[in-house]
Amino acid sequence: MKFAAPVSLRWIAGLIGAELSGNIDAEATGINEIHKVEAGDLVFVDHPKYYDTCLKSAATHIIINTADVTIPEGKSLLVAAEPFEAYLKIVNHFRPFIVSDKMISDSAIIGSTTIIMPNVFIGNHVKIGNNCVIHPNVVIKDYTVIGDHVVIQSGTVIGSDAFYYNGKKNREVVYKRMLSCGNVVIEDHVEIGANCTIDRGVTAETRIGKGSIIDNLVQLGHDVVVGKNCLIASQVGIAGATTLEDGVILWGQVGVNKTITIGAGAIVMGQAGVTNTIKGNKVYMGTPAIDAGEKRREFVWAKRIPALWKKVME
Repeated sequence: MKFAAPVSLRWIAGLIGAELSGNIDAEATGINEIHKVEAGDLVFVDHPKYYDTCLKSAATHIIINTADVTIPEGKSLLVAAEPFEAYLKIVNHFRPFIVSDKMISDSAIIGSTTIIMPNVFIGNHVKIGNNCVIHPNVVIKDYTVIGDHVVIQSGTVIGSDAFYYNGKKNREVVYKRMLSCGNVVIEDHVEIGANCTIDRGVTAETRIGKGSIIDNLVQLGHDVVVGKNCLIASQVGIAGATTLEDGVILWGQVGVNKTITIGAGAIVMGQAGVTNTIKGNKVYMGTPAIDAGEKRREFVWAKRIPALWKKVME
């Protein structure tokens, strides 16, 4: 999430009750989680396993729960006992929850040639282009951006909160929901089927590229980036912060792990499980997904096992 204007770190330290060190006179331009940080951003970390990753990331300012680290040149530390709580305070201040009391918010901007059917909910600060068709019972939540010539079928929810929780076993309620301050961006000529769920980014955006087609009952997690002209069949689930490059095809019931990349032009056959980054312009099968030719050879050998076992026993 980018701030409307740069914000003094001294002011932010006061807001979250943090001790400021390093470049204390700097200004922050936004806040992002580690997968999406840019120069000028605040990032937040509360576990030693990820200290080094955050300190060496593109982020300029680090909200952290220890002062016992080396501050990289030009960067700033904001030391707070609970960095995730600090994140919530910042989000609540700069992007507070706004109650919607109308089916279509007064702050929404909708192209004059777009068709909005009955019982569609459109939240605050939504932008929808021209020549779109939004079918009944679609929910489009705050800050979503939709281009031109987009079709969204009934029952789909765009911009629901990320599946993003801070877990601590030393409290009665272990998992605490972290607020999502990102959004969803849908480019031109995208079609989305019925009963799909597309989560907003945690702090940045979930994006669907131009010309991509999504079937019914598909789940896209937070911060997923779908490239141009991709095809995603029914019951596919894609976990957070994963990237599909241009022209990827995922057939029915494919499951995709978080924070990985599927290369341009890759085709993943039905019910496969993509657990790691895979290269483009190849066909994949199985779980974990591997080259389809190799997987077919495995099937052939598996069928031969009974005959081989019989021969061994003889």
